[in-house]
Amino acid sequence: MKPGKLFREKAGLIGDTIEQLLPTYDAAAENPIVDCRRIPSAPEVIEALHWLDDVFFPGFREESDPDEPLEYLLAHCLERVYDALHPQIRRAIPLRWSSQLAKTAGQSGPELSARDIDAETDRILHELFSRLPSVRELLKLDVLASYRGDPAAHSYEEIVLAYPGLRALTTHRVAHELYRLDVPLIPRQMNEWVHGKTGIDIHPGASIGHTFFIDHGTGVVIGETCVIGDRVKIYQGVTLGARSFPVDEDGNILKQLQRHPTIEDDVVIYSGATILGGDTRIGRGSIIGGNVWLTHSVPPNTTITQFK
Repeated sequence: MKPGKLFREKAGLIGDTIEQLLPTYDAAAENPIVDCRRIPSAPEVIEALHWLDDVFFPGFREESDPDEPLEYLLAHCLERVYDALHPQIRRAIPLRWSSQLAKTAGQSGPELSARDIDAETDRILHELFSRLPSVRELLKLDVLASYRGDPAAHSYEEIVLAYPGLRALTTHRVAHELYRLDVPLIPRQMNEWVHGKTGIDIHPGASIGHTFFIDHGTGVVIGETCVIGDRVKIYQGVTLGARSFPVDEDGNILKQLQRHPTIEDDVVIYSGATILGGDTRIGRGSIIGGNVWLTHSVPPNTTITQFK
């Protein structure tokens, strides 16, 4: 086929396809497939997480001179975090009112001015940065929990560099702060990225206390409204999920209720256990055995197993 004819056929094919595609983007119709050109960039969000790794664990990613003052490395990394996150948070802010959930709840608001979006972006970043020291303190306790809870752990460095549970928690603790600051989408981008890396699925809304240890980790699922206390240890394949989904009079799922269990302090949950329901509470100091299925609360210091 001659080049000119090939070019015309290709151009005609592309033109016909565009003509047929354009009506599928009609905003006036029910359109669940969004135009993603204005939403936060996932690669940039993940880049910010990478730089935060070096804030929480200096030298994790960025090779640096160990004799250089630590504040130089922190300044470099935090500047990169700021530069990566600022434009992405700015893109995310309008999604508070344009999301399908906001529209369903009747919360869609007026268009924000560029000045308003800039001011809110600056506020969020200042608040996030002010919380980073507390996040690092939590992560230090998570490392200790892993070291004390796993006889196979030979050093803190091994845990920081090689344990998927800590990898998932490092991301989650940042994403959770952004979730608390009402930043749309970005927390989910963070947690879904680390879900793919580790096989551990923690919704950014889940509240997790200090000294938390996920051993092995693959297949762990922790839902959005789950509340986990201090010094909790869970193993691979544990699900902390919802039992049912209440709906309103129009049949829409109510998304603001607690749907996931509460796990009190000093609980151990062994592999494959499934605990469901927003009104399910696992009392302090309890032990939940492997492959147990629970949809009801248990009092403190209770041991639940499959076997009598």
